[in-house]
Amino acid sequence: MKKILLTFCLCFSLLGYAQQPDFWDNVQFGGGFSLGFGNQTTIGISPSAIYNFNNGFSLGTGLNYLYSEINDFTTSVYGASLISLYQTNLGIQLSGEFDYHFAKQSDISGSTVNTNFPALHLGIAYNRGRFAFGLRYDVLYDENKSVFASPFSPVVRFYF
Repeated sequence: MKKILLTFCLCFSLLGYAQQPDFWDNVQFGGGFSLGFGNQTTIGISPSAIYNFNNGFSLGTGLNYLYSEINDFTTSVYGASLISLYQTNLGIQLSGEFDYHFAKQSDISGSTVNTNFPALHLGIAYNRGRFAFGLRYDVLYDENKSVFASPFSPVVRFYF
């Protein structure tokens, strides 16, 4: 956990001490969100900031929060992520995201289970301007630790 926090501090310090006058011209803010209603209610938000390099490569950090309710169980998941994006000339965006999640699961009786786990998502998305959508796969997925049902998840991303 200390290594992850050190990495985030290093990334933010590099952003803060950049000497280029046009540094902030290359920074984009945005992120993603998720909503799902029906048998399972899911609400998630993941704000992030990325720095765009001249060669189509972007690097950044983000935070994430997800609330899920199904039957008698509720789950709150929060965490942080390191994000890398590569934009091709064909409108395809390749991504790699390292996330570290902390989860709290509760049931109607009040009993809770706390867990934490890493995720390394490799993804592909169609990018149109400031908006991208696609699919990603968690190569570190462990069904015994993760609160997510599958290693596959959709990508919905936007930056301003």
